[in-house]
Amino acid sequence: MMLKRRSPLSFLSSYTPLQNFTTKPSFLTTPKRPNSLSLSVMAKEVLVPIANGTEPIEATMIIDILRRAEANVTVASVEKQLLVNACHGVNIVADAFITDCANITFDLIALPGGLPGASTLKECATLESIVKKQAAEGRLYAAICASPAVAFGSWGLLKGMKATCYPSFMEQLSSTATTVESRVQQDGNAITSRGPGTTMEFSVALVERLFGKDKADSVKGPLVMRSNPGDEYTIAELNTVEWVSNGPPKVLVPIANGSEEMETISIIDVLRRAKAEVIVASVEGTKETVGSRKVKIVADMLLNEASKLSYDLIVLPGGLPGAKKFASSETLVEMLKKQKSSKKSYGAICASPALVLEPHGLLEGKKATAFPSLCEKLSNQSETDNRIVVDGNVITSKGPGSSLEFSLAIVEKLFGRQKALELAKTMLV
Repeated sequence: MMLKRRSPLSFLSSYTPLQNFTTKPSFLTTPKRPNSLSLSVMAKEVLVPIANGTEPIEATMIIDILRRAEANVTVASVEKQLLVNACHGVNIVADAFITDCANITFDLIALPGGLPGASTLKECATLESIVKKQAAEGRLYAAICASPAVAFGSWGLLKGMKATCYPSFMEQLSSTATTVESRVQQDGNAITSRGPGTTMEFSVALVERLFGKDKADSVKGPLVMRSNPGDEYTIAELNTVEWVSNGPPKVLVPIANGSEEMETISIIDVLRRAKAEVIVASVEGTKETVGSRKVKIVADMLLNEASKLSYDLIVLPGGLPGAKKFASSETLVEMLKKQKSSKKSYGAICASPALVLEPHGLLEGKKATAFPSLCEKLSNQSETDNRIVVDGNVITSKGPGSSLEFSLAIVEKLFGRQKALELAKTMLV
């Protein structure tokens, strides 16, 4: 008998569109689990609950990396609507409501942090019941940042276990667990971690627990992760110029269907933490976009509206389909060319330096870097071994694993290195 494997993202084909955030998604109206015959060929089931005030870097990295591993990830809102207003003005549309997930068995439940998001997760009785059942039945449960202390600790799920969390919550955690300062801590079926800067390591650890080391290594490679997490970030800078602005820097972050969501959210999150005025603009016909790993992000406005304004910096996330969309957008390309001719700053990460900036002459006379497999498309490849390259008013970087460093390098150019290092410390980068 031939068994057909379900696509790990098949449930997304019927997601609720932007106009109807309070309607129950049809794919979850009657939760079902596969029969025992098909379990071996099914993707692992993962629940990632989110709330208003969830830390978007943590949520997005967990979702993205687990979907790269072909886990079937359900993003569930604990709010009364699917649209969740995460920290730093990031709007994410969940796949389902948490109440729709109560009768589904998950192989892993992973809680992002952020405040007040972690507190809202803790107060959700349905989620508490789901996670307590998960722990009692010997399946994996994980949390990062504030959530190990605020949620798991309050629910009594870390008694007698070693755990970690965001530094300012360690005292609270110490009353319910044995605290350790590891970037990622595993004890039995509980996995905990510290904050935004440890989320990628945390997520890869979750992949390894679900699928094994070989799968984790295969997922880890294309992420272009840091070899020295926690060390001070570095940049390669040539032809140094000062990036100036009148008042808070105004930054445009275009997004498209297929944009890499980890890169997108890292740029937005970090720059808004630094108090830059960030405008997220969709190059699609609607403000809602679907990222390369199916995370649904709602922009602030459409690009046509955003094009009426001027910016101190335009910065492009990567993702192959998204970069191709950017390259074909006459409006965006014209804005970038105007940025160049006005000697204003612009940048890109991952696929976008090679697929957007290079073919449109925006790297002429500049040295840059890009996603490793695309560096051969750059006319000047002399600096491509560097994770971040700044050449005058142009900044480029390699991929998801360098997106936090890339964002901090932008903060450094706009606000100074001291501000960037303060943010890096706060975020545990």
